[in-house]
Amino acid sequence: MDKSEERMRVVARIEEYEKAGRFNDDVEEDDPPVPLKPGEVDYTIKKRSSKMKTAFANFLGRAFFESRIKKGRLIIKEVRGTKNATAVKGGAIVTCNHFNIADNYVVYKTIKPALRKRHYLYKVIKESNYTNFKGPVRIMMRHANTLPLSSSPAVMKEFVRAVGDLLSQGDKILVYPEQAMWFNYRKPRPLKPGAFRLAAKFGVPVIPVFIGMKDTEETDGDGFPVQEYFVFYLPPIYPDPALGLRENTEAMMKKNYDGWVETYEDFYGEQLTY
Repeated sequence: MDKSEERMRVVARIEEYEKAGRFNDDVEEDDPPVPLKPGEVDYTIKKRSSKMKTAFANFLGRAFFESRIKKGRLIIKEVRGTKNATAVKGGAIVTCNHFNIADNYVVYKTIKPALRKRHYLYKVIKESNYTNFKGPVRIMMRHANTLPLSSSPAVMKEFVRAVGDLLSQGDKILVYPEQAMWFNYRKPRPLKPGAFRLAAKFGVPVIPVFIGMKDTEETDGDGFPVQEYFVFYLPPIYPDPALGLRENTEAMMKKNYDGWVETYEDFYGEQLTY
C-alpha cells in the first residue's frame, strides 16, 4: 500500500522542524482556530446538557477506540509502573509524549485503576481541536472530558480556575507538555512549562507517562506500520513546598524530561540525539 501523501508531508515537516529545533510547533495541516468566547465552554460540566453530551461523547470515544483494539489497529502491548499512578490518590497532572490521536485513549485505558469512582481523566486540547472539527469527531473533541486552551486571556482564566476545581476534587488531567502532536515520533521532545506550572500552582504531583513504540507487520490506513505501544508510568513528581512557583515549575519540568529520556534510552537501547 502506498503511503498517504498528506502523512508524508507531515513526516517531512517533522524532519525539517527537528533539524531547526522547532520541537513544539505544529506539523499537521490544520485550519486556524475559531477563537473561543468567555462562557462558551462548560469546563467543569455543571450544566445538565453538558453532562448528557459528555456521556454520549465518551460512549462514542470508547466504541471507536475499542473497535480499533479489537481489529488490531490499536495495540497496547505492555504497561509498566502502574503502581506509580495508583499511589497518587488525589488530583494530579498526567504528562505524556504526543504522537497520535489515540495516545490519550491509551493513557485513559491504562490509568483507569488509578481513577476512583466518579473521578475522571480530563484532557487538555488546543483551541482548534475544540472548534474546527465536524461530525462525531467534533462531539468527542468538545465533550469527552476535554479542556480546550484558548487565545483569549478571559477564557484562559476560566480554564485555570476549572483546572484548580477539578484537581481539588481528585480528578486527573492529561497535558501534553511537548505541545504539538508529531506523528509516530519516538523521541521525547523538549517540554513547555505549562503543565508543571499548573501542578506547582495547585500543589499536586505530576505523573509522567512515556509511550514507546515498535513497528508491526500490519499497515494503517495511511500505509504506515501499525505500532505496538509500551506504556511506562514513571514515579510521580511532587512540588517542593520550599520552592516558589517558578523554581518548582523548572525543577519538575526537568525531572519529567530527564525521566522520559532515561526511559527512551533504556527502551530503544540508544542514546537520545536530535
